[in-house]
Amino acid sequence: MLDLGSSFVASVARDPDAVALIDGDLRFTYRQWYQTISALVASFDRLGLKPGDHIVTLLQNRSEAATLHWACQFAGLVITPVNWRAKADELDYCIENSEACAIFYEDVSAEAVKQSSRAGRLRRVSVDPGTGDAIGFAELIRHRAPDAEPRVGADAWSIMLYTSGTTSRPKGVPRRHRAERAAAIAHVAQNLYGRGERTLGVMPLYHTMGVRSLLAMSLIGGTFICLPRYDSRQALALIEKERITNLYLVPTLFHDLVHHEAFAATDVSSVRKIGFAGASMTDGLLKKLNEVFRPELFVNHYGSSEIYTFTIDQNAPAKPGSAGKAGINQHIKVVRIGARSAAELAAVGEEGEIIALLAGDEAFEGYWRRPEADAKALREGWYFTGDTGFVDPNGDLHVSGRVDDMIITGGENVSPVEIESCLSLHPAVSEVAVVGIADERWGKVVAAFVKRNRPVSEGELEQFCRTSGLANFKRPRRYVFVDAIPKSPVGKLLRRLLVAGQYEAERPPPSDIA
Repeated sequence: MLDLGSSFVASVARDPDAVALIDGDLRFTYRQWYQTISALVASFDRLGLKPGDHIVTLLQNRSEAATLHWACQFAGLVITPVNWRAKADELDYCIENSEACAIFYEDVSAEAVKQSSRAGRLRRVSVDPGTGDAIGFAELIRHRAPDAEPRVGADAWSIMLYTSGTTSRPKGVPRRHRAERAAAIAHVAQNLYGRGERTLGVMPLYHTMGVRSLLAMSLIGGTFICLPRYDSRQALALIEKERITNLYLVPTLFHDLVHHEAFAATDVSSVRKIGFAGASMTDGLLKKLNEVFRPELFVNHYGSSEIYTFTIDQNAPAKPGSAGKAGINQHIKVVRIGARSAAELAAVGEEGEIIALLAGDEAFEGYWRRPEADAKALREGWYFTGDTGFVDPNGDLHVSGRVDDMIITGGENVSPVEIESCLSLHPAVSEVAVVGIADERWGKVVAAFVKRNRPVSEGELEQFCRTSGLANFKRPRRYVFVDAIPKSPVGKLLRRLLVAGQYEAERPPPSDIA
């Protein structure tokens, strides 16, 4: 298996004049980008950085972030990207945990760096001018340098992503060059990408989806078009202007895109392939996307930071709710809830915990210095995902949520995803999230948090669930109308905040009938 640096050199040789990177007015061919990457690698040497060192980045999806990613692959540095919205204490934890040697940031993340108790001890580089006494990124790429040669092999560490810490400190997920390249190849194959694809680079480069889009484009002479932070109007403008051919986003961003007022007037005909991951997509949104884009390929990709691909369904609208079958580098099983062994298989149709084989080419090998997390998640050569789901009679996986999200009401197990998909089909429902709320009699009751786009009453939604065939014990016993559904920076639904009462109640309601 090639290391990523050698892989990029091969891409330059294949497609030297193809446009590799676009960021506003900046356009780099593969040859031009290689020159800039090489200059940055030479500057790493002047900064005293050496193979195996971690560098922390707090950057939006801009050209400097993409260039840094590739320069680290050549230099053997372990790029450790952190959410640019991170607070000082979160940054301190990541710096300490990774033993970082340098930090790269921009104006939007400068305050966190300033307030950090640990960042001041590191080599600091700002990609925006005039940020204190930090080194300017422009200085690091100003002077030409010999073409960079890869300094590490395929078994070296490439990147360390931090998983979102919902109940505890985030966990570092170190991944080797070979696993990263295998995941990129699988991404190309499973999304049927052709030579010269053009993708919208908006999924964050601190997230596995963003990294995969960046690496996949390099394998096919494709173009990575930067959108520093998501904005539906800007995304639509780039799709039309740059003739973007594929979109790989979380469902939330797709929702915002097709419901934006500018969508109808935007030419999106260049988009022929759609892929989503990061969360389940409701039946209503699946139907809407299929109608407006009419894509050649519509992929539901189920995976994680730890093991990029679990399963793939290449025709998502044909079987709503199905995550398909195992990807080309993977094997998955469903075991009983609470199982301690991979041998405790759930029956066909029985909801259980999804596990994935650690021997797969895309897999990580364990968390960074978190033996207690390894003990919980890694057993008998399998990764216990913490996700719930079941396999149908055709062998397709259906993901129903998280083990911790399962609602047990009156002794019955209820999956939030099934109810959300049902309610999403009502024309008055813009977004919906379902959680279990503590109840003295039932233990928990099913509660639906609904963002409306037109007047609708609780009674009407209840009747809709009845006529849709949703079982009585699964129907919501409580409806809450909200202005917004809480989500993470990458669009993942934060159910725990709804349970804790941390949400925006609807103000004012669109109608008194509710």
